[in-house]
Amino acid sequence: MLHSALINVMVKAARRAGRSLKRDLGEIEHLQVSLKGPANFVSLADKRAEEMIYTDLAKARPGYGFLGEEGGNREGSDKSHTWIVDPLDGTTNFLHGIPQFAISIGLKREDTVIAGVIYNPANDELYIAERGKGAFLNDQRLRVAGRRKLNECVIACGLPHIGRGDHQLALQEMAALQDKIAGFRRFGAAALDFAFVAAGRLDGYWERNLQPWDIAAGQILVREAGGIVSGIEGHDNALTTKNVVCGNEFVHGELVKILKPLAD
Repeated sequence: MLHSALINVMVKAARRAGRSLKRDLGEIEHLQVSLKGPANFVSLADKRAEEMIYTDLAKARPGYGFLGEEGGNREGSDKSHTWIVDPLDGTTNFLHGIPQFAISIGLKREDTVIAGVIYNPANDELYIAERGKGAFLNDQRLRVAGRRKLNECVIACGLPHIGRGDHQLALQEMAALQDKIAGFRRFGAAALDFAFVAAGRLDGYWERNLQPWDIAAGQILVREAGGIVSGIEGHDNALTTKNVVCGNEFVHGELVKILKPLAD
């Protein structure tokens, strides 16, 4: 199908960096058994992918700002547009050779994300969304799942690990939900959790302590698929609070109702 020039620029950048990451993934298996281990290799793969994306986007849209996980904020002459990029979301999965990782590219105009691309090069799944034009997976239109009974819903979450997050709060949140839903999933790549909600594979998703590059592209994808995205307060901006809840209108509302009081 035909896409806008803007989406074509984003897709081209994601696919080129994705080819590099896919080649690197093939090396991980060999590095797992080396004395040095794969951590340094993955760090280089991450930075290389971001530079490839930056080069492609800067060439196509000179002057746009760029916020990347690896390189931080690079201001541009055009103060109204900023690319928000995670070149390798799901680094730990990648590190272990697990093919659940993605490149995430969002574009913010003023304070609104207007386009997003999420690409998993391991299985060639390409998710795109543009404000007012819908969300798609490999050119098939996406809609969030329509379930309206929480006990039939599968919900994704993030789990804090060593050195990160509020472990006690996470346990309280899971305890509050586990006898109300059909199942939890923890996949380890925030961008793909958003994408799976948009595709109806997951009914909802929540996580705390994310960064803008984890959220930007996924947020517009879910919204363009008919879902609701907010912070855990229910009406706050996830990009600002760095906490997220999403799903269809019913699931979003139920998750907020259960989760919001736990942090008060």
